[in-house]
Amino acid sequence: MHARRASSFGPVIATFACRATHRLWLGQRPAEFPATILQTALRKLTQLQASTSLNDLRVPPGNRLKALQGNRQGQHSVRINDQYRLCFRWEGREAYDIEITDYH
Repeated sequence: MHARRASSFGPVIATFACRATHRLWLGQRPAEFPATILQTALRKLTQLQASTSLNDLRVPPGNRLKALQGNRQGQHSVRINDQYRLCFRWEGREAYDIEITDYH
């Protein structure tokens, strides 16, 4: 799924790996995610959109930016809450294959 949303900062969210995450980005309320995470998840997506480098996502420290391993090698994650993560690939100045996933 491709999605380009203009940003005054330059980088863009390039692709989504998950339709429900894409719908949230478009302003919908996907039933696949608990209502309790939607506001935080959208804030994390907005922060991802505004980032000019991967290191921008280290702030705030609560994001807990991590490089993933195993079958998710090449991806990074940002914490939404104890259970959910925003996972993505970062290349250059764009984020690809973005998805909200139940990490446990």
